[in-house]
Amino acid sequence: MKLSEYAELDGLAVGRLVREGAVSRTEIRDVALDAIDLCNPALNAVIEVYRDADVTGDSSELFAGVPFLLKDIGSHDAGVLFEMGSRLSAGLRAPPFASELVNRFRKSGVVILGRTNVPELGSSCTTEPILYGPTRNPWNLGRTPGGSSGGAAAAVASGMVPIAHANDAGGSIRWPASCCGLFGLKPSRNLNPVGPDAGLALNGLACEHIVSRTVRDTAAMLDETAGPDVGAWCYTPRRAGSYLEAIATPPRPLRIALNLSPNFPPATIEANVVDAITDVARLCESLGHQVEVATLDMDSEPLLRAFAIIWSSSLRTGIEGLSLATGRVPGPDTIEPHVLAAWRDAADYDVTDVMQALDTMNVASRAYGRFFEAYDVMLTPAGAMEPFELGRIGQIKAENFFDWFMGMCAHCPFLSTANIAGIPAMSVPLAWSAWGLPIGAHFLGRMGDEALLLQLASQLEEARPWIGRTPPHHVSRLV
Repeated sequence: MKLSEYAELDGLAVGRLVREGAVSRTEIRDVALDAIDLCNPALNAVIEVYRDADVTGDSSELFAGVPFLLKDIGSHDAGVLFEMGSRLSAGLRAPPFASELVNRFRKSGVVILGRTNVPELGSSCTTEPILYGPTRNPWNLGRTPGGSSGGAAAAVASGMVPIAHANDAGGSIRWPASCCGLFGLKPSRNLNPVGPDAGLALNGLACEHIVSRTVRDTAAMLDETAGPDVGAWCYTPRRAGSYLEAIATPPRPLRIALNLSPNFPPATIEANVVDAITDVARLCESLGHQVEVATLDMDSEPLLRAFAIIWSSSLRTGIEGLSLATGRVPGPDTIEPHVLAAWRDAADYDVTDVMQALDTMNVASRAYGRFFEAYDVMLTPAGAMEPFELGRIGQIKAENFFDWFMGMCAHCPFLSTANIAGIPAMSVPLAWSAWGLPIGAHFLGRMGDEALLLQLASQLEEARPWIGRTPPHHVSRLV
């Protein structure tokens, strides 16, 4: 198989060819390794390659032989390097067991070929760790691919692999998908398993899935991964039927709320982004949906403070654990400035602060619950702007973690409340700027209603196809 042919295929198409015997697993693996060798030097999306990856598998697997990459934080494989983008944990290896999600990925048939780059401890909306250096956006090498799944998104957008593992604790699936012109669904809280390492990843903010070039790949993988693992005490039940089969049916006419007024934190949305999302609203209307302007009734100020307390406390806990595991001391030589600020600031919080912050998460859950009694879906921008220049987040001046965190979150102010509420949300690549950069349309839905969002995404994909759009730094353009 030629590189150019491989780069045109989504995951299900690759799996079908392997199942039919048209191409071998070994050939697909080797073509994917060639694609990584071709694209990665300029993008720095993949930080480790498994060249001898096992290609054995069952011929009935849906994603048989499909090349796949794991994000270097969150769910992990057994005993592999697992550094989480930090000098504090450089050289650290994962526990001698795979996360349940990775076991399910592997049972779907994918071949895991390596690790993707992440910001330090997944704590930024851009992927620029000191440990491995910045990942670049294949649409413009001077721009961010987003974070924290920036390595995964750049790898998929450039054609290295058709799908890749991603996770999302504040927008980290949806913002990279937006930046790189991909489809990215954040599932409901614990629809996909986070065990056995955790019961609630990052106190319930974080969830796991993939980024993909097509809606059907995301839906099909959710069929393979959704549902609780053994011993899970908190989870969103999966739907009775297939997510992939669901997208064959268009959604009923929906009542869609258009929200262009960010308050988490308050931010200015650039005019070209407003225009792009307004155009998406018109597209939805042309498909028979009712769209009206509406905003979420929620007191965001205490929620912002609570969100930062949970993040900084979680970062401090993680840093202390990594320090114990590696024997390295937290400090400027081992931790980046914003993470070091979180570590220091969290030392001032007591148990009451953290417990009150966790209780405050209920504000977002109840607000969205009330909202979705009146509407089926909310439409917002995925970000306040196009993918911004590399280095921008490092220029945020702040005396403490909270101020830095608010400055960072202002770049994508519509995303994090979905994590707090635990509801599903997705970024759909429906717009490109005059400069050729992707602008994602962000849709949020009711708890556990991934099927409806996927139906809408599939309808939008058919109405305004994006699969033919390839960035300048793409396998098909470099061979």
